[in-house]
Amino acid sequence: MKLTRRQIIITAAIITVLALLGGIMALIGRNTPVLFNGQRAFRDVNYQVSLGPRIPGNTAHAQTIEYIYQTLIKYGWELEIQEIEVMGHPIKNIIARRGSGDEWIILGAHYDTRRFADRDPNPQLQYDPVPGANDGASGVAVLLELGRVLPKDLDKEIWLVFFDAEDQGEIPTWDWILGSKGFAASLTDLPAAVVIVDMVGDADLQIYREKNSNSDLTDDIWKTARKSGFGKYFIDEEKYSILDDHIPFIRLGIPSVDIIDFDYPYWHTTADTADKTSADSLSAVGITLYNWLTR
Repeated sequence: MKLTRRQIIITAAIITVLALLGGIMALIGRNTPVLFNGQRAFRDVNYQVSLGPRIPGNTAHAQTIEYIYQTLIKYGWELEIQEIEVMGHPIKNIIARRGSGDEWIILGAHYDTRRFADRDPNPQLQYDPVPGANDGASGVAVLLELGRVLPKDLDKEIWLVFFDAEDQGEIPTWDWILGSKGFAASLTDLPAAVVIVDMVGDADLQIYREKNSNSDLTDDIWKTARKSGFGKYFIDEEKYSILDDHIPFIRLGIPSVDIIDFDYPYWHTTADTADKTSADSLSAVGITLYNWLTR
């Protein structure tokens, strides 16, 4: 079939428009950020819990190390397992690095779970281990999802650090926050900021300003939360003074903040299970941190 001149012009115009649209869509695809996925983070919570309690030295603890390591290798991070000894205990902190620039920021979470559920209302269960869905797995899940979605070309250096042995205090020969103590003691240079994410998956999320945390850094993150639409979760009032993984960095003079919902009723009980956590809560914290890091 022979096309008329008019048909040839129309066909060429259609091809040109389609090509332009294809180029525009490709450009949009390259520049649109991959959004933090709370459902995927929730699956990471469930997976960690499925391994069992992650008590330092047991099989589930080793499997969690391997899972974190392999997940972030897949996302293109540079990985290191820091093996140190603190109070006579072998400690394994997992360090993921990416990016470059004048600003260096550390995001941290602990991956171990408590050996004894000593706050369980049932005395017969107080020597059972804590499942650690919120107290352990939620912070890890937020960092893993950030590891997937953070741009590779950020104009700052980001470390995701998964601390060992945070939750073994008041147990003979142990103390609290051993992993972060050992890590902080090993630093030869100081980051611009440290943000700790702990117990952030509570389905009834209420994150108050923590009293030991750096006020300016807290202001900055809480402001980002409000701008991101999560002001109802990040409550602009101080409530608790908490011994957590931010303390060793505070002692070094590094601006540090503890993002934690310490009103969690299942803390250090056998009821700290995945059904008490929420993808929406994980999203609120993850998106806030994503926006804070990439603003």
